Amino acid sequence: MTTPLARRSFLQASLATGAALGAATKGVASGDAVNDITVGVMGMSRGRSLAETFGNQPGVRVKYLCDVDSERLASGLEVITAGTPQTPEPTADFRRILDDPEVDVLICAAPNHWHAPATILACQAGKHVYVEKPCSHNPWEGETMVQAARTHDRAVQMGNQRRSSAAFQTAIQRLHEGVIGRVYHSRSWYNASRPTLGIGQQVAAPDRLDYELWQGPAPRLPYMDNRVHYNWHWFWHYGNGELGNNGVHSIDICRWGLGVDYPTRV
Repeated sequence: MTTPLARRSFLQASLATGAALGAATKGVASGDAVNDITVGVMGMSRGRSLAETFGNQPGVRVKYLCDVDSERLASGLEVITAGTPQTPEPTADFRRILDDPEVDVLICAAPNHWHAPATILACQAGKHVYVEKPCSHNPWEGETMVQAARTHDRAVQMGNQRRSSAAFQTAIQRLHEGVIGRVYHSRSWYNASRPTLGIGQQVAAPDRLDYELWQGPAPRLPYMDNRVHYNWHWFWHYGNGELGNNGVHSIDICRWGLGVDYPTRV
């Protein structure tokens, strides 16, 4: 991670160098019998909740918690050890999870710019992946993720949780049965009260944060005091605005209800 790479070059190189591994890997995607599942969780904001959910599932071992912010990592470890029967190992570098042959699944809840690289590298390492929404920073990366999953015969699940909701499933079923007649138009929006971002100042990254690893495959920019954490959503190097933050959920429900695929042009 110390040598910056163009984002597309990074992903193309990652996909190419791991092709031989895919032929040798086997697991859930191939239908093998599964007993205990060992997971590592990357990102201790949303990842804390995911680690609790997975950690309280029978037959699941949470072996690693990962975050590049030592304070967040410590907080996540405290939450998981108190709220689950798990005793995970903390690490700042998610590649340690990928290097461990005991790990079956990488759970990626890092910022958006890490979703595709982490998923592709995990597939290469023989891991299955649960990756938070949006699946990628841009459409090309999403297509590359699909290619990686198929090349390496891995199961990759993206976190569009509303598809798993019994209430939404019932609503969509009734919609398709014609409960409100012919549906020809759908509109969605998201409202939230957020404080101002202010005008960021260039300062030194805090000692608790490995800013180089946080940036990962993104173009290098100086550390600004109003971006990490969360506010990265509103900066194109790392996030996709509210469309990729919450819009990905509501627009998916619109598509599901209308029974349509993605547009072919915009």
